[in-house]
Amino acid sequence: MAFQIILNFVLAFVWMFLSSNYTATGFIIGFILGIILLIIMRRFFTTRLYVYRIWAIIKLTILFFKELVLANVQVLRVVLKPKLDMQPAFFAYPTVLTQEWEITLLSSLITLTPGTVVVHVSDDAKTLYVHAIDISDVDEAITAIRDSFEKAILEVSKS
Repeated sequence: MAFQIILNFVLAFVWMFLSSNYTATGFIIGFILGIILLIIMRRFFTTRLYVYRIWAIIKLTILFFKELVLANVQVLRVVLKPKLDMQPAFFAYPTVLTQEWEITLLSSLITLTPGTVVVHVSDDAKTLYVHAIDISDVDEAITAIRDSFEKAILEVSKS
């Protein structure tokens, strides 16, 4: 991935020098042309194009902000109810993530979402223990995390 980024910058600078356009616009045009060339030459690379990973990171960021807003609304509903009928619970979340940064990112995303906290990661890093402030169905919560955060992290880390 780093090689592709460097190659893209080199192609952008080569375009600037060939077109004698030493402005930001010339660089941007060269950068876009470099991306197009990388897409054309993608079969020569062993990993996927870095543009796809950047797009996956953008989608993960948007997903996090969406979940953050929805969780804040849900916690606000719980707090503003006249009758507190919360169902707090601890549950074990089995993860398929293997790298430390993936597990750390998943734990951080779960913890930064209001109403949930990762309290422990198992020694083999295969299970996260999560506390939720108001949860009616544990299986539904596990499926929601798997289909949102974990799936997006896997897409970012995919080679």
